[in-house]
Amino acid sequence: MDHTALSLLELGAVFFGLGVLGRLAGRIGLSPIPLYLLGGLAFGHGGVFPLGDISGFTTLASEIGVVLLLLTLGLEYTADELFTGLRRSWMAGLLDIVLNAAPGAAVALILGWGPLGALALGGITYISSSGIIAKVLGDLGRLGNRETPVVLSILVFEDLVMAVYLPILTAVLAGVSFVGGLTAVGISLSVVSVVMLVALRYGRYVSAVVDSDDREVFLLKVLGAALLVAGLASAMQVSAAVGAFLLGIAISGSTAENATKLLEPLRDLFAAVFFVVFGLNTDPRAIPPVLLWALVLAVVTTVTKVVTGWWAARRAGIGPLGRARAGAALVARGEFSIVIAGFAVAAGAVEGQLAALAATYVLLMAILGPIAARVVEPVARRVSRSRPPAAPDPASP
Repeated sequence: MDHTALSLLELGAVFFGLGVLGRLAGRIGLSPIPLYLLGGLAFGHGGVFPLGDISGFTTLASEIGVVLLLLTLGLEYTADELFTGLRRSWMAGLLDIVLNAAPGAAVALILGWGPLGALALGGITYISSSGIIAKVLGDLGRLGNRETPVVLSILVFEDLVMAVYLPILTAVLAGVSFVGGLTAVGISLSVVSVVMLVALRYGRYVSAVVDSDDREVFLLKVLGAALLVAGLASAMQVSAAVGAFLLGIAISGSTAENATKLLEPLRDLFAAVFFVVFGLNTDPRAIPPVLLWALVLAVVTTVTKVVTGWWAARRAGIGPLGRARAGAALVARGEFSIVIAGFAVAAGAVEGQLAALAATYVLLMAILGPIAARVVEPVARRVSRSRPPAAPDPASP
């Protein structure tokens, strides 16, 4: 069959299948993300029916999906809200590093992967998936909840940590000198600082540049600006997701509201592709040898993320139900963890088995995260009803 015709058939099957899975998820009251991931696993490398002719499109589309997810998340908040949240949550951010990087580093050392393996696996278990969490919060209608700014401030803190961590990791893996590593970190921090300064001080000018009364022109300008900023951030060794999120923060007022409405269908389409591609790139045959350690890490780091979110929300004066929602929202891992594993294995400095463990762990967490976010509220309500009455909590839920 002609290459173009085969690619169109496969792409059409993927999109139609996503629609079926999304409808099924709605029927059973579940986020569609776990079904998207399992669908990708079935039709990826080593799956039931591997798709081979659309990888170029789906890889790029998945990157666009993450950019749009974080852009629309940023549109929900102002620069003042972002910085206020960061000032309040920096201690939670430090706790997050300690609690969630330590289990990965410990397992790497137990498996004999050495300091480099510990550095890589610690990063994999530490960083939550901004893309998955943004999708789940939107699906569950929690973007306006009191605990959501706490969750977002922790995610932004994590992404800023990545701006320091990734240059250090790549420099260490490549054997770059100490001065070279410091230079890479300095460049990353400078880029983030400039973008944050623009978002805080000159947001109204950014809004004016992208705004338009013509829907087509408006869409092209917003999407083009998002991809430009994400691309520049990525080229400077900063997360593309951070760049897109900060651009969303810079756009404010009616411009942000109109951009959100205009981008929602496009965001949902490309975000679905992102989750499928994650499954497509995971070989099911690599899962059994590392499944036990992946399960151990999944259980431990689910607990540590819930503790992180609970503690951060408690410090913000949020009640027990909101604390539980905040903790469960942080559970999912995703795109950053896979990037870290890819860097480590490609450099040849760590065991190839690390990639399989990372993929299995992230797949478990990407499925567990949306489920935990959905079930935590009814579970927390049931637990609170089963307890004897106590003194009223001064914080509201």
